[in-house]
Amino acid sequence: MHADELDTDEGLVRRLLSAQLPQWAGLPVERVDSFGTDFAIYRLGEELAVRLPRIGWAAGQPEKEQEWLSRLAPQLPLAVPVPLATGEPGEGFPWRWSVVPWLPGGDLTREPLADEVAGARDLAAFVLALQAIDTTGAPPASRGGGLARRDTGTRTAIEELGEKVDAAAVAAAWEAALRVREWDGPAVWSHGDLLPGNLLAANGRLSAVIDFGGLGAGDPACELLPAWAVFSGEARAVFREALAADDATWERGRGLAISVALIQLPYYETTNPTLWGVGRRMLDEALADAG
Repeated sequence: MHADELDTDEGLVRRLLSAQLPQWAGLPVERVDSFGTDFAIYRLGEELAVRLPRIGWAAGQPEKEQEWLSRLAPQLPLAVPVPLATGEPGEGFPWRWSVVPWLPGGDLTREPLADEVAGARDLAAFVLALQAIDTTGAPPASRGGGLARRDTGTRTAIEELGEKVDAAAVAAAWEAALRVREWDGPAVWSHGDLLPGNLLAANGRLSAVIDFGGLGAGDPACELLPAWAVFSGEARAVFREALAADDATWERGRGLAISVALIQLPYYETTNPTLWGVGRRMLDEALADAG
């Protein structure tokens, strides 16, 4: 998926466990078929999973999740994968890694919601609960620092995509987003990547939120990505109303959705077709939702 990602396998996981966390070394290990971009996931027995960073930019995530998720989880209405242990580099693997609970359910690309409106309410409740938590000491949100810093990457992606998108329409929508008033309120907690692959459903109902690599404090608009990546029609309206997103916040969120989609489309076109499809849908929905 990435030119410089590390290869891992079940043997490496067994060696790491035997050397560092022998209480779990006897459990069966099986690689999970995942389109996640940052981690290789291995199921460990029936109730656990091992997460190994696959690329350098994700190397700090296990430590961040270890520090913060145990504090945040008791205040959230959906399950989150609080690390049970963090392993150290070893056996030729250069980064920290983690053992987390295996949360039941499937991500929304494989386990659709039975009721999209109910899902919008459930996800909005999660976002509001997270935003209500004190941010003292919080790291900056990876996508919460304003749209202007994404301008070069977004315009480069438009050029790379060429005729695969309506370049004039996309550029106009992006430029309109850049003109929206920036967030001047207090920074709030955000997950930062509430896309279908990071949302789990069980029995048709939203059950868990995973992959907190983008966790941090910033502009609340970065939690609006699911408005276009997951929801449509009435559900989108319910999601916005539940979050009380004003016009400026909504338009910043839509601009972020356009930018995130544009940047991931050329990057994952041949390496991650599922994520490419998520980006294509998010871009199309965000453009159609203009005005």
